[in-house]
Amino acid sequence: MLMAHPVVLRNLLEHYESLDALAHADVVGPQIRRRLEDAAYTLCVSTGTRDIDAALQVARQQLSRSAAPAAAAAPAAASASARSAAAGQRP
Repeated sequence: MLMAHPVVLRNLLEHYESLDALAHADVVGPQIRRRLEDAAYTLCVSTGTRDIDAALQVARQQLSRSAAPAAAAAPAAASASARSAAAGQRP
């Protein structure tokens, strides 16, 4: 299965959550509801699911998995930059 890039997935998730918060306001127009439906559909397609609850769960799992390797790589990258700087080289 194809997986959405973590940045794209994070943006979709944030977009859906902000629209969902608006949709729970007292007065919501049809445009907001339509945008929420579109965001839900896009999340479902991007995660290979058929309902928004499953899509949200899968998106959050994928993002947590993609964040773990990035967090582990950050200290190594910082260490390499520090070594380069100490040697007078550009990173």
